[in-house]
Parts: sequence; C-alpha cells; structure tokens
Amino acid sequence: MTDGLTLLSLLLVAASATAAVVVRDPSRRALVLAVLGLALAVLFTVLQAPDVGLSQLAVGSALTPLLILLSVRKVRRRGRPGGGER
Repeated sequence: MTDGLTLLSLLLVAASATAAVVVRDPSRRALVLAVLGLALAVLFTVLQAPDVGLSQLAVGSALTPLLILLSVRKVRRRGRPGGGER
C-alpha cells in the first residue's frame, strides 16, 4: 500500500513540476507552484518525514507563491501608464 502511495505522489509531483515549466503566465505559474508545493508536502509525508512536509506546506505552497503574486502585481502596476508608486 505504501509503495502505491509513493508512486502516486511521485507522479503528482512530476506532473505538477512539468506544468510549472510549461505554463507561461507568471500568475498562473505561481498557482501551479503552490500545487507543486502541496504535492511535495504530500510526498514527504508519505515518505515518513512529516516535519519536512509541514515546512514544505508552509513555505512551498503558501509563502513563495504569495511573494511571486505580489511581485507580479507590483511589476504590472508599474508597467501601466500613470501607474507609478504612491
């Protein structure tokens, strides 16, 4: 049973990592990276490393995509005419 869960988790990680490379829009890429972080957290938990899984869940699927989305938003706002900083 554990081998099947490990294989399923690895396939999910591989699919989401491939999707992260293929997606071109930065906002969508950040969301795909959140899914990848979640898939890695599941993989670490299946491999009996729950502490690493919790860290990955916090950083890889929450904090990093949030920072990317905020950065993309700021860059797009600056790129608009009349959209300078306040």
